[in-house]
Amino acid sequence: MSLDPRLQQFKNKMELSVDAFTRELSGIRAGRATSALLEPIKVNAYGSLMPINQIGTVSSPDSRLLIVNVWDKDLVKNVERAIRDCEASLNPITEGQVIRVPIPPLSDERRQELSKLAGKYAEDTKVAIRNIRRDAMDHVKAMEKNDEIGEDEMKKLSDDVQDLTNEFSKKIEALLQVKQHDITQI
Repeated sequence: MSLDPRLQQFKNKMELSVDAFTRELSGIRAGRATSALLEPIKVNAYGSLMPINQIGTVSSPDSRLLIVNVWDKDLVKNVERAIRDCEASLNPITEGQVIRVPIPPLSDERRQELSKLAGKYAEDTKVAIRNIRRDAMDHVKAMEKNDEIGEDEMKKLSDDVQDLTNEFSKKIEALLQVKQHDITQI
C-alpha cells in the first residue's frame, strides 16, 4: 500500500517524533556509561541553552565514568550544575576544566525508575503522534469541506491516517519494550 502524497507530510512528522523518542531513549543508561547519557542535557551558556557536546568534549574511558572536558573555564560551574540537575541523578566532580561523572551501578529501585522514565518518554511521543493524527484528520476534513475531495475519498484518507497512527504507535511500543528489557536485565 502506498501512502497518498497528501498525507506524506504527516508521515514525515511522525517519523521525526519516533526519531526524537529514539534519541531520548539513548540518554537512558541501561548498562555501560556512554556519552549519549549526557546528550539530552542543556547548559546555560552565552545567554542561551546549549547542548553539552557544544560546550565541551564528552568521553567514556571506562564503563563507570564519563569525563567532560569543558572548553571555556567560565562555563564549568554551569555544566556541573546542569549535570547535577538532570534526571539521571548524577553527581559530578570538578577538577579544573575537567568534570568527572562517576556512574553508579544500577540498583533494582533505580532500574524501575529508569523503566518508568522510558515509559514516560513513550507516552509523550504517543501524544505527539496523536496530535499529528488530529492535524491530519483536520486537513482531510478541510479538503472535503472545500470540495477538493469527495466523501468516499475522505473516508479512505481518514482510514490511511489511522493506519499510519497505529503503525507508529506499534514502533514506539516495540522500542520501549526493547529499552525496558535492557534496563531491567541484570
